[in-house]
Amino acid sequence: MGIKLLLVAIYLSGFACIFPSSVSSDGFVKISLKRQKLDLDTINAARITGRKNAYTDGLGNQLEGEIVYMKNFLDTQYYGEIGIGSPPQHFAVVFDTASSNLWVPSSKCRFSIACYMHSKYRARLSRTYKKIGISCKIPYGSGSIHGFFSQDNVKVGDVVVRDQVFAEATKEGLFMFMLAQFDGILGLGFLDISVGQVTPVWYNMVQQGLVSNQIFSFWLNRDPKSKVGGEIVFGGVDWRHFRGDHTYVPITKNGFWQIEVGDILIASDSTGFCQSGCAAIVDSGTSFLAGPTAIVTQIHHAIGADGIVSLECKNVVSKYGDLIWEWLVSGLLPEKICVDIGLCVYNGSRVAIEHAVNESGNRKGAPVDDSALCTFCEMTVFWIQMELKKQKAKELVFKYVNQLCERLPNPKRKSFINCDNIAKLPYISFTIGAKSFPLSPEEYVIRVEERCSTVCLSGFIALDVPPPQGPLWVLGDLFLGAYHTIFDFGNLRVGFAQSV
Repeated sequence: MGIKLLLVAIYLSGFACIFPSSVSSDGFVKISLKRQKLDLDTINAARITGRKNAYTDGLGNQLEGEIVYMKNFLDTQYYGEIGIGSPPQHFAVVFDTASSNLWVPSSKCRFSIACYMHSKYRARLSRTYKKIGISCKIPYGSGSIHGFFSQDNVKVGDVVVRDQVFAEATKEGLFMFMLAQFDGILGLGFLDISVGQVTPVWYNMVQQGLVSNQIFSFWLNRDPKSKVGGEIVFGGVDWRHFRGDHTYVPITKNGFWQIEVGDILIASDSTGFCQSGCAAIVDSGTSFLAGPTAIVTQIHHAIGADGIVSLECKNVVSKYGDLIWEWLVSGLLPEKICVDIGLCVYNGSRVAIEHAVNESGNRKGAPVDDSALCTFCEMTVFWIQMELKKQKAKELVFKYVNQLCERLPNPKRKSFINCDNIAKLPYISFTIGAKSFPLSPEEYVIRVEERCSTVCLSGFIALDVPPPQGPLWVLGDLFLGAYHTIFDFGNLRVGFAQSV
């Protein structure tokens, strides 16, 4: 069966470029990894988006036409070393649960500046290399990786995955990886989203008998003062890093590690949007927590994060607020209100919130697109509806909704928080498997050292994906840092327990 348990330990290393592997006395195989230090420019350039028909099969053919979750990895922190070839050529890669391909820069990458900043795979130096040569394109949030498929052995710790197909990148688009301290990506997602339908590394580890249990688990240490950054365990768990039992929820859709979350609470107050359930992708390749603008705006208001003031949003409240109030009180279905007002031509927004905010912020003095007004109307209806359920006075409700119009997430940068107020901020809780998973302010705020000072940023960003794929949340490293996570491949479920 080969090795029965593979433990990948993440260590914060200040300067080392090579990550030595070793075998501990308990039989675990450990790999030292780095945690990349983020800066303000990199964080603001990080993007999480939803795009239609984003994935191809490697031959230029698009997969099914639906909104696909994408990112650009600029906020990725955790990465570690693998080896490709015989003898192994070393690469620092991100272990990413939201993608499925393995790629590293190729020695044939000559016209991309990013390739000159990283280690490159040289096929001629490996005696186990096998040529495939089929071109591929792997899309990400702000560019694509272009290259071709090859086959070779891949070493993860002391485990060798035989005959693994991977991509040699010959062009890394839009400088997205030029400043990254990692060389490539090792996807831990499902075969369904693998470009070219290439069998992922994890699948081959299972099929080749390299693990005895079809699970892998993450523990991420968010303590910046600790020498240990966390660990990934292939084939089992490290019992030292969590307390209590894991709460398991099933995978709701193949491709990503996608689950269902329920209501999101600010302290003990319901935000309401996901009471009937929202999709959520568990993603080790991003730092942030991304979700619907309607909820993120409420969170930012509660935690004092800055945002964009939208006069168009406030105008919708001023012009149509009384009518919206009356119709909600009379029992008219909320989804029909903006259609009956005439701001939406059918049930459902025709524009992403990011576009609406851009329209509001970039077209000063010009009329706003009708679809943007539709979006602002739908948010206003939702916010008023939720406040009505709390039996608040109309005057207080309208004051609150106008304040939300002043806290819309900025799609061009992240939202600042006063570092001095962090201890006073409320807990934000996700409902998963009928259980509450709270995040403390220290767990959802990102601290960034900027020159001689420290700035604090909200870990929440906006992501609006329409039905049927959405509404969608992305639970990134801020969530995985708070909760030890088991990815149960054999039973198609994900489990969470309190990290220690």
